[in-house]
Amino acid sequence: MRENVAVTGRRATPTGRYGGRTAAERRAERRRRFLDAGLEMFGRGPGYRGTTVAALSEAAGLSTRQFYEEFRTLEDLLAELHREINDAAERAVVDALPGVAGLRLAERTGRLFRVYAASVAADPGRVRVAFVEIVGAGPRLDRQRRDRRARWVEFIRAEAAAAAARGEIPARDHRIAATAFLGGVNGLLHDWSAGWLDASLDEVIDELVRMLLGALDAPAPPPDARP
Repeated sequence: MRENVAVTGRRATPTGRYGGRTAAERRAERRRRFLDAGLEMFGRGPGYRGTTVAALSEAAGLSTRQFYEEFRTLEDLLAELHREINDAAERAVVDALPGVAGLRLAERTGRLFRVYAASVAADPGRVRVAFVEIVGAGPRLDRQRRDRRARWVEFIRAEAAAAAARGEIPARDHRIAATAFLGGVNGLLHDWSAGWLDASLDEVIDELVRMLLGALDAPAPPPDARP
């Protein structure tokens, strides 16, 4: 069955239905297959720098022509994976906020950070993409990393300001402390993902929670506070 097409510029874009699905649905599925193949290749395989468009397309079960219909370069695909991983973590943390309302800063911070870590580290490939492969991948991706880190800095600052207003910690600008903490997150998760750190993920997360509480001048939670 031949599809109807709408011509835009030099490329004909299918608009009809085939197999019960619209052209937009089929294209979204293809894009998802490329992203899943990218996570596999970048996160568990040869890595971003060791992957070619041809190899990634083969892993996705699609053609290189179809790749270039969705992405200009592998850098574009890496950028989208990085955004997806961070967007998912941000949604998870925001969704968890009602459940920690009213808790003291130490317990609240520990729970929220573990929600973040559970999202990012749900798949070791996601950790590698977000904290290893993205590093030094180019000026555009460096800017994307900085922009995303700035959003997390502002989130931590807002949490600290609210805790200070409740009298839990001294009132001050926690921007530098938040930035230093996020540098620690990047460094520790990078080294853990690369196999350079002999520790479990839970041990790494526990240490990061202690670092964050120290940066915010907050007392540590009791030993049995971790869910």
